[in-house]
Amino acid sequence: MSIPSPLSSIPSLSSPSSLSSLSSVVTRLRAAGCVFAEEEAELLRSAASSAADSAAALDALVERRVSGVPLEHVVGWAEFAGLRVAVGPGVFVPRRRTEFLVERAVAAARPGAVVLDLCCGSGAVGAAVAAALGTVELHAADVEPAAVHYARRNLGPAARVYEGDLYAPLPAHLKGRVDVLVANAPYVPTGEIPLLPPEARDHEPLVTLDGGADGLDVQRRVAAEAVRWLAPGGLLLMETSERQAVRSMALFAASGLVPRLAVCDERNATVVTGTRPGRGRVRSSPGSLPNGRPVDDPVRIRSRHP
Repeated sequence: MSIPSPLSSIPSLSSPSSLSSLSSVVTRLRAAGCVFAEEEAELLRSAASSAADSAAALDALVERRVSGVPLEHVVGWAEFAGLRVAVGPGVFVPRRRTEFLVERAVAAARPGAVVLDLCCGSGAVGAAVAAALGTVELHAADVEPAAVHYARRNLGPAARVYEGDLYAPLPAHLKGRVDVLVANAPYVPTGEIPLLPPEARDHEPLVTLDGGADGLDVQRRVAAEAVRWLAPGGLLLMETSERQAVRSMALFAASGLVPRLAVCDERNATVVTGTRPGRGRVRSSPGSLPNGRPVDDPVRIRSRHP
């Protein structure tokens, strides 16, 4: 299947005039509060380099960035799990911590698995899982039309991307066949939305951020129907926060799944896995909890790619 392009190195600047121009861009970005101004300046310059008037194009891109538009929306792509994933206005930008969700899914799955990416956004998670496994039957769904557009662009014709609310648009023939279900569902409590960085709360769809009063509304809905769609032994994997993890595990257990918790301290990432009882095409999950009982001692994993 088609997947986003691997990242390529960005050429260095060589001429004194280019260096001078870059220096002024860095100054503007720093004044706007961009912490990684030097790196952002290089990316913006690279994005503008193909324009007929690259200087004017660069100035326009910098103006968008200093106004608060996410860098990824400005340059048109995000780096994720070694891939360059296309994104744009109105689309959730994949976070680096979500690479841990990909890693847990890949560690559990086998080539040829049926993979479903719910709340897929740009399709970054599904694309990364497919790239790592080589061959999968990939399905993805999102309620946001803009996200579906980018997911179809990123995943290509070999994947099936559906527009609709969670499981609603999925074909009936997927029921009971999904080996790996990944869902980066929103989990920010409604009351904490105003505390998010402006790049997120002002430029990403609220539906991709707001998880309801306790942040678990969408997780509840995903978990409640997961058993109907998972194959025996299939896995549901969801990103959450560490402070919400015990409640996430409890709702997984209440839905008939055997929960497990993994935490990556270096990425500040937390993933809850729920296994449908039975044998399937996924790898066994060491440390799975008996009888769906949550535990207080999660599996902590040191990431090699913080």
